[in-house]
Amino acid sequence: MRVAVTGASGFCGAHVARAAAARGDEVLCLSRREGPVGTHIPWDAASEVPDLRGAEVVVHCAAAVGDHQRGSAAEAEQVAVNVHGTERLLEAAAKAGAAIVHVSSASVYDTRRNRDLITEDHPAEAGHLNAYGATKAVADRAAQAAGAVVLRPRAVYGDGDPHLLPRLLACQRRGLMPLPGGDVILSLTAVETLADACLAAATWPPGAYNIVDAEPYPRDDAVLSVLRAFGRGPARIVHVPPAVLAIIGALSIARLTPYALDQLAHTVVLDSAKARRQGFAPTRTLADYLSRAGRPDPSRVPADRPPPRPRG
Repeated sequence: MRVAVTGASGFCGAHVARAAAARGDEVLCLSRREGPVGTHIPWDAASEVPDLRGAEVVVHCAAAVGDHQRGSAAEAEQVAVNVHGTERLLEAAAKAGAAIVHVSSASVYDTRRNRDLITEDHPAEAGHLNAYGATKAVADRAAQAAGAVVLRPRAVYGDGDPHLLPRLLACQRRGLMPLPGGDVILSLTAVETLADACLAAATWPPGAYNIVDAEPYPRDDAVLSVLRAFGRGPARIVHVPPAVLAIIGALSIARLTPYALDQLAHTVVLDSAKARRQGFAPTRTLADYLSRAGRPDPSRVPADRPPPRPRG
C-alpha cells in the first residue's frame, strides 16, 4: 500500500515509517524534516494542510509533546498542532479517500477515576493534568467523529526515546531513586508494539483501541531494571509520600510535575482486549529493549532527533 506517516522524523513516526517500508509499502513521510525512509513531503502540522494525494492509509503520529501546564504559553503550540493540525489532517484524508489511523494517548483518560483496569469507554472529557492530555483528548474525539481508528498507547519506550527514559534517569540522585508512595502496576508500550498496531489497524473497525505490552509491569522492578541496563546501578528505591515529592517538584529540585507524579503514584493498567479481538498480539517487552540498551539497533533510531516540544 501507499502509506502516509505524519511526524515521520519523530520518535514514534520514524518507527512506523520503517516498519511500513520493511513490509514493502510505499511510504510518504509528512514532517518538517526528512523521515528515515520513503518520500519526504514537507508539512508543518501547526499551520499547513497536508498533501495526502495518492495515500491509501494515513498514520497520524505528528504531535506537540511535552508536560506543560494548562494555561501555559506552551499550550498554544499544543493546541495548534494536536487539535487544529489533526483537524486539517482529517479533512485532507477525507478528500483523499484514505483510511485514517490516529495515534492518540492514554493521557486522554480522566485521572480522577480508578485506573486499575481502563477500558476504551473510560471517561476522557476532563480530569487531565497537563495541556498535552487535554489537547490530545480533543483530537481523539475529532478523529473518532471522522471515522478513524484511534490508538491509545501508554508511556511509549524504545530506541530513540527522547522523553520517558531520559526523564526517569534524570531523577536518580547518588544511587537513590525517589518514587511516590508504594509499588504500583503500570502498563507500558514498546514503540515496536505501537508501530505494528499502526499498520495492522488500517483494517480494524473505527473506534478507540488501547495498545500496550501484553502484560503490565511492577513499577519498582521496571525502574530498577532500567537503571541497571543503563549503568546506573546498584540503586535503591526510596518510597516518598507523594505530597513531599510534589513540594520537591514545585521547587524544581527534580523533574517532577503533577502529571509525572500521578503517573508514577497510581496503578494504571490499560485493558487491550479490544485490540486482541482484532487478532493483535504484542510480542515486545521492556526486557527485550533493555537487553540491548546502550547498543540500539541503528535501523530503528530516528535519523533526526526532534527538538524540544517536537512536532515530528
